[in-house]
Amino acid sequence: MKKMVAEFIGTFTLVLFGCGAAVIAGMGKGATAIDVLGIAFAFGLAIVTMAYGIGPVSGCHVNPAVSFGVFLAGRMEAGEMVRYWVAQVLGALAGALVLHLILSGKASGWSGGLGQNGWGAGYLGEYNVVAAFLFEAVATFLFLVCILGVTQKGAPAHLAGLAIGMALTVIHIVGINVTGVSVNPARSIGPAIVGWASTPGAVGQLWLFVVAPLVGAGVAGILFKSGLLSAED
Repeated sequence: MKKMVAEFIGTFTLVLFGCGAAVIAGMGKGATAIDVLGIAFAFGLAIVTMAYGIGPVSGCHVNPAVSFGVFLAGRMEAGEMVRYWVAQVLGALAGALVLHLILSGKASGWSGGLGQNGWGAGYLGEYNVVAAFLFEAVATFLFLVCILGVTQKGAPAHLAGLAIGMALTVIHIVGINVTGVSVNPARSIGPAIVGWASTPGAVGQLWLFVVAPLVGAGVAGILFKSGLLSAED
């Protein structure tokens, strides 16, 4: 149970502060405004803080794709992975709900967005579905290579949280304009479901932000399981 509580809190934090940076600070004016770099660091630093806060309890997956990759790498059981998924999705929903309640208190200027992921006409850089899928799959693969690599035996464990957070930051710097960056099905599900009334199209596009990250994570997990990326002989 304590692992599920930790995963709930970690995913809640990622959605609240990462998506919050995009829709609260991202639409600020003057000194209160931030750009892509600021949003990217918000996501990355949220992971760094939670890695050291809940990492010793659950490993700080806070991402169903991470849990899937860890499972395929042979580092967790299927039943535990499913329990992590439940906690992560519930945490993302709760984070998105709190963000929605905060933004509902804004006098004006809020469109109802919660940092939903997407692609196509009218969404950020207007990339097509192929570009969106390719980015999400490849970025998640590389993210899992970092995570599984820095958490394997012999790696400097005290630097793992920092390395993972920086990996997520650079992924966001490159990909925010493509899909808003998911690489995390729970992070996409929470804002899409809670913000359905204002942006119903985000729910229709959720499939990509579930399938592509799982594909990328799965490939990374299999490579580590096979020993091709393992530090051990």
